[in-house]
Amino acid sequence: MTVMTIVTLTTDFGLQDYYVGAAKGALLNAHPSLQIVDITHNIKNHDIVGAAYILKNVWQNFPEGTIHIVSVQNYSGNRGRFLSTYHRGHYFICPDNGIFSLVFEEKPEKVYELLFSGLRLKPIREVVAGAVGHIAKNLPFDTIGLEATDVVEKIAFHPVISSAQIRGTVIHIDQYENAILNITRALFDKVGRGRPFSLSFKRHDPITRLSHYYNDAPVGESLCIFNSDNLEIAINMGSASELLGIRIDDMVQIDFL
Repeated sequence: MTVMTIVTLTTDFGLQDYYVGAAKGALLNAHPSLQIVDITHNIKNHDIVGAAYILKNVWQNFPEGTIHIVSVQNYSGNRGRFLSTYHRGHYFICPDNGIFSLVFEEKPEKVYELLFSGLRLKPIREVVAGAVGHIAKNLPFDTIGLEATDVVEKIAFHPVISSAQIRGTVIHIDQYENAILNITRALFDKVGRGRPFSLSFKRHDPITRLSHYYNDAPVGESLCIFNSDNLEIAINMGSASELLGIRIDDMVQIDFL
C-alpha cells in the first residue's frame, strides 16, 4: 500500500487565476501520490504576518511527516531564495522573508536554501516541487539544498506588559471580521491572575467580561473571547472590524483592576 505524503498550501495566489492549479500540477508531477490540502489561498497580498498567523495555528493539527508550503511575498528578504527546514516532525518550505521567525517560538536547528530564478511561479514549478519530491521519496533531508546562512528574521510585535496592564495590537482580521490580538491566553492569565479587567480600544465602550461562546453577548454587542490561543474582539452575529472600525495594527489595552 502506498503511503500518501500530505502537503499543505498557504498562499496569496487567490482563486480567480491559474496560479493555484499550476502549483498543484507541478507538485503532482513531481510526486503523483501526494495528498494536497489547501489551507488558504486568500492571504492578503504580501502579508507575511497574516500567513505566519495562519500557519502557526494550523500546522500542529496535521500528522508528522506533513510538508507545509507557504508562498507569500516571495521577493523580499534574500531575493530569489526559498528555505526548507524540519521542525518537530514536520517539513516546512517558505520564502526567505522572515516567516520562520514569526511561526516558531525557537529557531529550527538547521535550515536549507533552495535556489530559484525569481519568476512568480518558478519557485513552485522548478524548486519547491523538486524539494517536495525529495522529501516524499525519503531521500536524506540534509541533501535537499545548501545549509542556509543569514536567514531573514522578523521581530514580532510583542505586547507591552506591566503588573496590571497589557498593551497589544490587532494582528489579523478573520473571515468573520473578528479582530485577532497578539495577546495569548497564557499571557492574559499570567498578568491578570484572575482579576477583573477592562479591555479598551479606539473610543468604544470597554469590554469587561471574557466570553466562552459568541452568543454569551446579546446579538449586535461586542465581546472578547479566546478563539484558540489568541484573544479576539468580536460582535455576536456581526462584523467587528467593519462596525467597530478595527484594523490591523490598531492598539488595544487591557487594565486589570
